[in-house]
Amino acid sequence: MFTVGVDLATEAKETAVAWLDWSADGARVRRLETVADDDLIVEAIKGADKAGIDCPLGWPDKFVDFITAHRTGHVAVPEGSTDVAWRRQFTMRVTDYEVKEVLDFYPLSVSANLIGSTALRCAALLAELARQGQPVDRSGTGVVAEVYPAASLRCWGLPHGRYKSPANRGGLARLVDELQEAAPWLDLGEHERICRTSDHATDAVIAALTARAAAQGLATVPAQDQAHSARSEGWIALPTGPLSELCPAG
Repeated sequence: MFTVGVDLATEAKETAVAWLDWSADGARVRRLETVADDDLIVEAIKGADKAGIDCPLGWPDKFVDFITAHRTGHVAVPEGSTDVAWRRQFTMRVTDYEVKEVLDFYPLSVSANLIGSTALRCAALLAELARQGQPVDRSGTGVVAEVYPAASLRCWGLPHGRYKSPANRGGLARLVDELQEAAPWLDLGEHERICRTSDHATDAVIAALTARAAAQGLATVPAQDQAHSARSEGWIALPTGPLSELCPAG
């Protein structure tokens, strides 16, 4: 198996892509790029058995409906309070509520946070994949799965905070140490150094590992009553077992 992980950002200079080769004995990072333009990402995904993208694949259905109604001047609001609880339905997707249920925190809102800018780039990437004959099922049943590295790390019992930005290089190094301890079958090879200095690179590797979990049926999938929303909003694949299950023989 061959998986790809994409730590997507608004600009190519902050976007990382990791390529992982899998065998019966383990996984090897074949390639790791920390400056990735759209063409590189599309080609990487097209060559993968499964790819994980760290970015929302869609917007909340209720948000889209609300904005459409607002444009035509037909917004319906409740009498009385339009408080946080009322607004949350427009800022959270079904999958975001699932993350809250499983891990007790909400992901960043794609409709109320700067990550929305990255999601616009992601939407363009998905459109290009479709144009080249590889349409994406946003619920994760196709080649692409939406992933959330911090959530994956938490599911695997690994450090999931305070490892981003140059000010937290010590935390990033500890994360890489614990990742290698938990997954001795993972060969970072010559790319270990960049993983210790770039959180984008490490997140791309985590995204590729999560893609493996999704491909192996070791990640959450939408329930029947969530499937319709997941196909339009996207669905975050959360690992459902320990990291060791990705390569038991390793």
